[in-house]
Amino acid sequence: MQELHPPEIEERGKDASKCAVTELRKKLETWLNRPMKIKISDGRTLVGIFLCTDKDRNVILGTCEEYVGPYDSNNKEEPRTLGLAMIPGRHIVSIEIDDQKQSTFDVGSTA
Repeated sequence: MQELHPPEIEERGKDASKCAVTELRKKLETWLNRPMKIKISDGRTLVGIFLCTDKDRNVILGTCEEYVGPYDSNNKEEPRTLGLAMIPGRHIVSIEIDDQKQSTFDVGSTA
């Protein structure tokens, strides 16, 4: 059995962390320019095209529309057109990517 010295342990930890970040980055890149639905803490739902995010989990949506109540395909409510919108990460409750697999990401479980 090989004994690890602190610098080697630290280096292995960095490699694992770097690998995890790379995987998450790849996942985010697959979401670029895809329709996204974001539920925020005050009950509103924002639907638009995912353009970017930052280290504070803020999200930019293009061609964004706002729904005051819960949003679903049978919703008869007329949306409010926002255009380009920045959603502060601290207000995001959940994110859904609109595709055949219907990925859902619950932001509350990551913090």
